[in-house]
Amino acid sequence: MNTNRTRTNIPPVIDREQVLHVAHLARLCLADDEIDTMSRELSSVLDHIEKISELDLDGVPPTSHVVEIENVLRPDEPRPSWPRDRVLAAAPDAAAGGFRVPTPGR
Repeated sequence: MNTNRTRTNIPPVIDREQVLHVAHLARLCLADDEIDTMSRELSSVLDHIEKISELDLDGVPPTSHVVEIENVLRPDEPRPSWPRDRVLAAAPDAAAGGFRVPTPGR
């Protein structure tokens, strides 16, 4: 039974090792069946992106949003901040005048 309806007999663009690498970077733990599923799904996404790249987009201005948006936040104006020692007093682990945080990946 073919569980991937959009890709029939086309080898995945993303192989298992690449899926495992991306999963590691994203700190995801995938089961074996999920790795194969992700390989097919990510390959399908890349296929769609490739189809989009075939479009003639000359004269189409770049956009970041489909509809016009307006900033609803207050204007960003500088103002005095709290004293450093007051802020660091609430920190669970302060050092060298700043916040200590764990190193990613450990």
